[in-house]
Amino acid sequence: MSPRPQAAVNAPSATAIPGIPAAMHRGEEELPFVYFTDGVEFQLMQVDIELGLWIVRTKFAPGTTVQRHRHTGTVYAYTTRGAWRYLEYPEVNRPGSYLYEPAGSVHTLHALGENTEPADIFFAISGANLNLDDDGNVESVTDAGSVLRTYLQGCERAGLPRPNVIGA
Repeated sequence: MSPRPQAAVNAPSATAIPGIPAAMHRGEEELPFVYFTDGVEFQLMQVDIELGLWIVRTKFAPGTTVQRHRHTGTVYAYTTRGAWRYLEYPEVNRPGSYLYEPAGSVHTLHALGENTEPADIFFAISGANLNLDDDGNVESVTDAGSVLRTYLQGCERAGLPRPNVIGA
């Protein structure tokens, strides 16, 4: 198979197939990072409240530990920078690591203190995070709706225009 001419690769495109939904693109600069909690900032890329889906890119400062939580749905994670682990497991996630979490999993995310930059992770999350106290009781719930509200409020507090989150 011969390669396509460069002009065709860079040419602006119309809908590839009439009547078929088009792919949606967001550039990094279109979706700002905002404060989530101490040591954590995030970028909400896509949300579907009806399906309970939220896709985020999250940055964890070195040494940050987030509250232990249980997932009601599945989670898919891909690490691009830094290193992190769950305190309950020995594996360390580093750039290029992929992680699957089944519904019902419980863990405490910790960004390694020796990181020289934030751990940068993409998460696709279905369902809710049930944030647990020291006795395992649900203290709060984070889901697609609350993440969208937090993101939009964070943008507003930073004086940023409302971002064009896919699905919002």
